[in-house]
Amino acid sequence: MGNTGERPESGDTTALGTRLRAARESAGVSLAALAARTHFSKSMLGSLETGQRQVRPEHITAYSEALNISVYALIAPPDDPVRIAHEWLVSDSVAVTHSAAGRRVGADLAGALEQRVIELRHLDDSIGGRDLHPVVHKELIDAQAVVLEASYTERVGQRLLTAIGELSQLAGWVASDAGRYLDAQRIYLDGVSAATAAGYRALAGQLLSSLSYQIANVGNPADAALLARTAVAGATNATPIVRTLLLERVAWANARARDHDATRRALDAVDDTYESRSPGIDEPEWVYWVNRTEIDVMAGRCFVELSDAPRAAPLLSRAIQNYPTGHAREVALYRTWLAEAYARSGDLDAARANTERARRAAARVNSSRLDRRVSEVERMLESKRATWV
Repeated sequence: MGNTGERPESGDTTALGTRLRAARESAGVSLAALAARTHFSKSMLGSLETGQRQVRPEHITAYSEALNISVYALIAPPDDPVRIAHEWLVSDSVAVTHSAAGRRVGADLAGALEQRVIELRHLDDSIGGRDLHPVVHKELIDAQAVVLEASYTERVGQRLLTAIGELSQLAGWVASDAGRYLDAQRIYLDGVSAATAAGYRALAGQLLSSLSYQIANVGNPADAALLARTAVAGATNATPIVRTLLLERVAWANARARDHDATRRALDAVDDTYESRSPGIDEPEWVYWVNRTEIDVMAGRCFVELSDAPRAAPLLSRAIQNYPTGHAREVALYRTWLAEAYARSGDLDAARANTERARRAAARVNSSRLDRRVSEVERMLESKRATWV
C-alpha cells in the first residue's frame, strides 16, 4: 500500500519493538502467554520488544497471528492514515455494525454514518485513491443496503440519504483518483439520486460538478463546461463557499476547453462569491478545504491551460508554500502545473526541478491522477528539450 510518510524499516528495532509490546499489552496477553502461542521463547520475545534483538518479518507475522491483528497495524504508527484506512477495510462498516441488531435503524446510525463520512473525507487529504477506494466503496455499499432494506423514520431516512450522497461524492472522487473513471461516473450519478431524494440540491450540484471536473480532465471539456454550468444553476440556495466551489469547476472546464473569456468570467465570479461569505452562514463540512489558497491554485492552473504562464507561476508558487506539508498528493499535483508554467516561460531548469519533486512524491502516494499528471509534464518537457536541441 502507498504511504505519504516513511514506514519503519525492519532495522528500526526500537520503534517496532515498542509497537509489538503495545499491541500485546493492549490485547491483555502476557509474554508467557504469547510465548505459548508462538514458537518463540519468552526471553526472545522480551528482547524483541525492548529493541535488543532485530525484529524480522517472521516475528511480526507471529505477533499478528497470535494477537489476531493485522500486520499493518504492527508495522505502522497508530496515526498513519493508511493504517487507519486498512483497519477500517478489515472491520465492519458503520452501517453493518448499527443494523446488526435488527431491521429498524434510528438516529444513532445516521449520526455515526455522518461522522464516518467526515473521517473518510479527511483521510483523502493524505491517502491516494488506490488505497482509499476499497474502504470508501465498502462503506457506501453497506450504507446503500441499509437504506434499501431497513426501516426508519422519514427524518432518519433524509439523513441517511444525505450521508449516502456525501459518501458518493467522496467515493466518486476517490475512484477517479484511482483511475476508475466509469465507476466514478456511476457513483456520482447514484449520489445525485440520493441527494435529490433527500431534498439537498446543493449536494446534488456538487456531485454533478465533481463529475464535470473528471470529464474536463479525461473527456470532452466542452461537455464538462455544460455540466458544470448546469450544476451551478441547479444548486439552488447554495451557500457562498459551496457556490464558489461549483464556479471553480466552471472555470476549470472552460480553461480546458481553451475558452479564455468564459474562464476569466468564471474566475471573477469565484472571487466575488467567495468574498460574500459570512461567519453567520453555516457552510457544509464538505467544503472545509475551500479557501483563498485553493482559489489561487485553481486560478493558476487555469492560467497555465490558457498559456498565461507569467500570471500562473506566482499564484502556484505562493500557494505551494502555504499548503499543509502532509498533503503530499495535492502539493505534488500543484508542482506539476508550476513546472508547466515554468516550461512555458522558458525556465526548463525550474520546470525539471519541480517535476522531479512531484515524481518523488508520486512514488509514495497511490494516486493514478498524480501518476498521469507527472507523466504528462515529463512528456511535455522531453518534447521541449528535443525541440530546443
